[in-house]
Parts: sequence; C-alpha cells; structure tokens
Amino acid sequence: MDILCEIFQALFALAALGLIVVLVVAHLTADMVNLTRHENEKYFLTATGEKKPFPSLHDPFSRELSVVIPAYNEELRMPVMLDEAMQYLENRQKQNPSFTYEVIVVDDGSKDKTTEVALQYTNKHSADKVRVLTLVKNRGKGGAVRMGTLSSRGKLILMADADGATKFSDIEKVEAGLKDLNPGP
Repeated sequence: MDILCEIFQALFALAALGLIVVLVVAHLTADMVNLTRHENEKYFLTATGEKKPFPSLHDPFSRELSVVIPAYNEELRMPVMLDEAMQYLENRQKQNPSFTYEVIVVDDGSKDKTTEVALQYTNKHSADKVRVLTLVKNRGKGGAVRMGTLSSRGKLILMADADGATKFSDIEKVEAGLKDLNPGP
C-alpha cells in the first residue's frame, strides 16, 4: 500500500512539474500585444488635411461617448454602418445639446480604401466628431480596438463593428444596463 501511495505522489509531482514547464514555455513564446505606436499612428487628419496629435485615454475625458470602430478592408460595408451611427448620434445631440461624442475609425492596416472612406466622414462631420486612426501594420481586431481606446476622449467607450451587424440605436439598451449596475463591494 505504501508503494502505491509513493507511486501516486511521484506521478502527481511529475504532472505538476510538466504543467509548470508548459506554462513557462507558453509564456516565453507568446507574442505580447504591441502597444508602441508608429510615428504616423500618433496623429489624425482634420478636414483641412492638418495633422493633429491624438489625445490619450489617460487625459481627463472631454466627451460623453467614444465609439471605436475597428475596420479591416471595410470600404464597402462601413458607409452603411457609419451613416446609421452618425444619424443616431447627431439626432441625439440635437435632442440633448449637452451630449457629446466622437467616433474613432481604426483602419487596421487595410489593403483597400477604408481610410479614405472614413476620412469622408471627417470632412462631412469634422475631426472633432470623426477621427481616423490608420495603423501602419495589421494588429488584429483586439489590437485595433485597444489602439482606438487608447486614443479616445469619452467617459464611456463603445466598440462597434464596421459591418453594421447590430442596430446602432441598441446603444440605449447598453446604457440602460450600465445605469442599472450596482457598484457595490
């Protein structure tokens, strides 16, 4: 019986050691998220073509809402979504002038004209409301969302897909849910 117990303990120790080795190897070989910005990613273009630096998430918020839209090769689908979003946001601002917002389109290294299409909305609505962050290299959806979030000015930050899969007005349901949260211990 003692020998069986010793064998079991040895197998358990070996399994624990194997798990530790796997975790160390996984950690050492995993690609970490690259948060360093290329020089061109630090600026956005105004409607007049002037380069201005993006603000930082760490600055005090100056908008009620920031909408971050990660986009990779979305030149065809993005206008439908942006038209709906901008109409909703503009109407909401007309109804409540104290409501402020910004939309940050993050072009995640697209090969098409995603940036040019998004800049048309900057020209139409102003760079104060629509900003385009063009990533030099594709970082994936998570990286694009992160870079857009780090460049936002909003008290609330919403990520919305460029394909328009959900109705933009559904944001009201999200906001209602946030208000119902009980921030207790």
